[in-house]
Amino acid sequence: MTTSRPRDRPLRTDAARNRTAIVVAAQGAFAECGLQVPFDEIARRAGVGEATVHRRFGDRASLIAAAFSDKMAGYAEAAAQALADPDPWEGFCGYVRRVCAMQSGDRGFADLLTLTFAASDPAVDELEHRRNRGFRDWVALVRRAKTAGRLRRDFHPDDLIVLLMANAGVVAATATTAPDAWRRHVEYMLQAFAADNLQPLPAPPARTALVDAMRRTQGSP
Repeated sequence: MTTSRPRDRPLRTDAARNRTAIVVAAQGAFAECGLQVPFDEIARRAGVGEATVHRRFGDRASLIAAAFSDKMAGYAEAAAQALADPDPWEGFCGYVRRVCAMQSGDRGFADLLTLTFAASDPAVDELEHRRNRGFRDWVALVRRAKTAGRLRRDFHPDDLIVLLMANAGVVAATATTAPDAWRRHVEYMLQAFAADNLQPLPAPPARTALVDAMRRTQGSP
C-alpha cells in the first residue's frame, strides 16, 4: 500500500498538466485555424501524443467545450450587460461591437455560435446553456431596440450571423496588415441597422442556409 501511493501521485499530476496543455493548445489552434483543426495538430502544439488528446477528451465537442468555456461565459455575460444598459440602442450597439471584438481574435468563435453538439457531457451541456442564454438575451436586445424606434423594423436576429461571417472575412484578410480594420466595417453595419435607414431589405436567408454557409467558410463538411 505504501509503495503504490507515490507512484499514483505523479500520474495524477501528469494527467492534470497534460489536460491543461491540451486545452491551451486547442484554444490557440481553434483561434488560428477554426474548429476543424486536426487532433494531431493540437497534440503537436501541446507536446503530447494524439492518443493522449483522445484519452483526456473523448470527442471534439468535449475539447471545444473545455477550450471555449470562459469565452462562452463572456458571450452570455455580454448580452446580459447590454440588456442592463438604460439606452436600448447603445446596449444593442455595444453588444455587437463586443461580440465582433471577441471574434476578431478567434476564428473559431463565430462558428461556435451556430455549432450543433451531438455529445452529452456536463461541460458541453453548460456550453450550450450559456450559448442559448446569450442568444435569448440577444433576441431581447433586438426587440428592445426596435420598440425604442432605434433599430430598423426589418432587422432579423440572424442578421448577426451574416455580420459575423462578413467580419470573419475582414479579420482574415487584414490580420497582419490592418488588424483594426474590422472596427470600421462594424461601424458601417451599425449605421445601416439604424431605424433612419428606410430602404427595404430583401428577405433574410433561412437559418439552416446561414449555418451551412458558415460551416463551409470554416472548412467543415
